[in-house]
Amino acid sequence: MNAAKRLEIFRRLHEDNPDPKTELAYTTPFELLVAVTLSAQSTDVGVNKATARLFPVANTPQAIHALGVAGLSEYIKTIGLYNSKAKNVIEACRLLIERHGGEVPQTREALEALPGVGRKTANVVLNTAFRQPAMAVDTHIFRVSNRTGIAPGKTVLEVEKKLLKFVPRDYLLDAHHWLILHGRYVCQARKPRCGSCRIEDLCEYKHKTSDD
Repeated sequence: MNAAKRLEIFRRLHEDNPDPKTELAYTTPFELLVAVTLSAQSTDVGVNKATARLFPVANTPQAIHALGVAGLSEYIKTIGLYNSKAKNVIEACRLLIERHGGEVPQTREALEALPGVGRKTANVVLNTAFRQPAMAVDTHIFRVSNRTGIAPGKTVLEVEKKLLKFVPRDYLLDAHHWLILHGRYVCQARKPRCGSCRIEDLCEYKHKTSDD
């Protein structure tokens, strides 16, 4: 795919949704960090239901750490893998308090040193909370990048690096959200809705459908 096509793709995605947001509910960088950690192999809807109960009670590292693993588990037990996630979040809270004064760090290295925080989670926090040009490649972004030809790659890291290189600079900060939403609602895994796709004429996918 050439640069002109990519530019037009992101111009249209921006035109349709000028201010895209994550579908995870949060008000602070710490709440986002917790929500993203909980979202692994879970839906945003499910995480939001749990955090709607949790955050009014505890939404700082100190308050959540005080709950302990058992206490936190009660709030998030509707989420898959909640036991291991509770342990990771409690330990991450301890490290945030001890190493960072209770604040969420703004570097990838410091974020990835926290339990339960991998490269993808760190990228979400850096991009969404701190507006840094990071690209969190989940299954949706990996699929869309390969299927459309925007940034094909065999691994998540390869796609991430290509997106950072190829996405037009003016659109880089919001590209993560546009691609996730496009993959979630239009370029779906089982059957892409090519008939109602805003960028169908620019997409290089060879097996387009007529589905709306």
